[in-house]
Amino acid sequence: MAAAYAADRELLALPHGPAPVVWRRCVRARRVTLRIDPARGAVVVTLPPRTGRRQGMALLQAHSRWVADWLGALAPRVPFEEGAVIPILGVPYSIRHVPEGFGGVWREAGEIRVAGERAFLARRVADWLRAEARREITPRALDHAARVGKAVKRIAIKDPRTRWASCAPNATLAFSWRLVLAPDWVLDYVVAHEVAHLVEMNHASRFWAVVRALTPHTEAAKAWLAANGARLLRYG
Repeated sequence: MAAAYAADRELLALPHGPAPVVWRRCVRARRVTLRIDPARGAVVVTLPPRTGRRQGMALLQAHSRWVADWLGALAPRVPFEEGAVIPILGVPYSIRHVPEGFGGVWREAGEIRVAGERAFLARRVADWLRAEARREITPRALDHAARVGKAVKRIAIKDPRTRWASCAPNATLAFSWRLVLAPDWVLDYVVAHEVAHLVEMNHASRFWAVVRALTPHTEAAKAWLAANGARLLRYG
C-alpha cells in the first residue's frame, strides 16, 4: 500500500523562533520524525496513522534549536523572475524578459532570455529548464548504459523533494530537473549512479565499482551535493 500523504502548513511559535511547519501523516511511518524541506522552506513533521499532533509538537519543542538553525541556514529562495541569476550546469545566467522576442526561451550572452508576456515568464523558465535537463541527461544515460551493456526503458524528468534520481526494476530512470543547475560533472555522477543500478540494484561494493568505472567524479560529486544540494531546491 502506498504511503498516504496529507499535509497542512502553519507558522508555529517555537522556543527558538517562529517556524513554518508542514504536518504529514504517513501510513508507513512507525514513529514521529522531523526533517527540513528546503523546497518549502519548512520543517516537515511526519506522524504515524494513530499518533496525534501533541507528540509532534513535543518533538518540535525538544528540537526547536535544531529547527531554527537549519531554517536559518537555508539559502534565499530564487524565484524565476527578471534579473534572477540561475546556474545552468554550474554557470550563472541572469533572466532577462524580452517581450518582443521570438523563440520562447533561449540562452544568449550570459542571459536566459524569455519572450512573451511577463505573466508567463516563471512558467516558461521552469518548462525550459526541464527540457534542458532532459537534453543533458538523456544522451549521458544512454551512453553510460551502453558502456555497461544495459538498455534504458524510459527516462523521466521530475521534481522530487528527497532524492535526485531513481532507478526502477523495469529499467526506468527518473531524474530531478534541478540537476541541470549543478556543475556538469555532478550531473554526470548522478546519471552514472542510476545507470549503475541497472547492473546492481543495491549499494554494495560491486555497485560502487561500476559507478567509478563510469565517472571519475564520484567522491567530489557526492561531497558537492552534500554541501550544495539544498541550494538547488531553493530555485523556482
